[in-house]
Order: sequence, then structure tokens, then C-alpha cells
Amino acid sequence: MPGATRSIVINAPVEKVFDTIIQYDKYAEFLSEVKEIRTSNRQGNEVNVHYKVDVVKTVKYTIRSKEERPHRVSWTFVEGEFMKDNKGSWVLEPAGEGKTKATYTVEMALGALVPKTIVNALVDTSLPKMLEAFKRRAEAP
Repeated sequence: MPGATRSIVINAPVEKVFDTIIQYDKYAEFLSEVKEIRTSNRQGNEVNVHYKVDVVKTVKYTIRSKEERPHRVSWTFVEGEFMKDNKGSWVLEPAGEGKTKATYTVEMALGALVPKTIVNALVDTSLPKMLEAFKRRAEAP
């Protein structure tokens, strides 16, 4: 399954970065590809997150997110259009002086009709842009 791992240092403490990640309903405010997002079925530290994203075409999918405050958020695939699997995690580590090293890992399997160029674009272009967007959001006062 195609996957990628990227890390970024964010000038904010681990707790603030964690809170930025789990505020799913705010993603559309700073991630341009997110058109709609909502959560459902919260049970303790687990919640379903329903996405509608625009990456070349509009795609809807649902993941089950598990929040392990303050160092890890992981997810597994529930269902989706054009997607067979989507799993990954955020791992947050203190990086000294109130900074956080955030490592994002994702593995994704898209349907047979989805060209590899789209998969590659998601990993090579969208992932770095997404990390920068989370960095800006977490660093905001």
C-alpha cells in the first residue's frame, strides 16, 4: 500500500499541536482541500471523522480516529469512495524550547480506477502543504 512519512518542527508545545490536530471541525478553515468535515460516534478517545475533500475530484471518506493525549493520534479506515484503505498517525515529541516534532505517517490504497499520478500527487505535493498548514495553525496566537 503506498505510504509516506514526513516530519516537521512546529514552534508550539505538544499540547497545543495535539489540540490543533483533534479540532477536526476546524480543518476546513486552514486546509483548502477539505470541503466538509464532521464527527460522529465519539466513544471516549475514539471518534469517526467524515471528510469531503477535493483532490483533483471530490472524494468522501470516513476514518476512525483514536486520540492518545498528548503524543499520538492514529486512524483506521471505515469507508469511502474511490478509497480502499487509509490508515496512519500523528506522533508528537517535545523538541525543546516549547517546540514539537510532529511526524505524520499515512498509508492509502485507492481504487483501481484512480491513476497512480493522483496517488503520487497526494503524497508528494499535498502532504508537505498540509504539514505547513498545520504548522501555521498551531503556531498562531
